[in-house]
Amino acid sequence: MTTIDRTRTTHLDELPAPGSMLTTGAARALAVLRISTGLVFLWAFLDKTFGLGYATPSARAWINGGSPTKGFLSSVDVGPLDGFFHAIAGDAWADWGFMLGLLGIGLALVLGIGMRLAAGAATAMMALMWAAEWPLAQHTAAGKPSGSTNPLVDYHVIYAIVAVVLALTYAGHTWGLGRRWARLPFVQKNRWLI
Repeated sequence: MTTIDRTRTTHLDELPAPGSMLTTGAARALAVLRISTGLVFLWAFLDKTFGLGYATPSARAWINGGSPTKGFLSSVDVGPLDGFFHAIAGDAWADWGFMLGLLGIGLALVLGIGMRLAAGAATAMMALMWAAEWPLAQHTAAGKPSGSTNPLVDYHVIYAIVAVVLALTYAGHTWGLGRRWARLPFVQKNRWLI
C-alpha cells in the first residue's frame, strides 16, 4: 500500500479506492452529524416529557398526564392508515414506545453506542411518522392542502438515511463510546448491538 503525501497535489490514480479510508475530517464531520441528530431525538423526548414550551406546553407534558401521541395521531387526516393512527392515539403502549424510542435513539446517537440498533429503531420510527403524515397526498381528507412539500424525500427519510449512514461508518468511534462499547463481551457475542 502506498502512502499519500497530503502536502502536494496528487494524481487521481494515487488516491485510495472509494470505501478504503475515512479521513480524520470526515470522521469528525460524521461525529458532529451523529451528535446533532441524537440531540434532535433527545430534545423531542425532553420537550414532550417536561413540556418545555416549544412543541409541548407544560400543561400537556407527559409528567403532567399528557399524552405524547394523542394530539398528533388523533389529528392525522390523510393517508390509508389514518384509522389505525386514530385508534392508537393516546394508548399507553404507543406513548411508552414512542418516548422510549426517542430516548433510546437519542442516547445511542449522542453516546455513539448501539448504532446498528439505533439505526433500525430510527428507521422504523421515521417510517411510521412518514406514514402518519403521508407526504404523498397533496390534500387532506377534508380537501385542505396537506402541507406536503415533497412526496418522496422529506425529513423522515433523511433522518432514517442519516442513522443508517452513521451506523455503517462507525461514527460512534469518533468523539463517542463506540470503540469501548464494541469491546464489551456482551456486544462481542451479539454483534448486531454494535
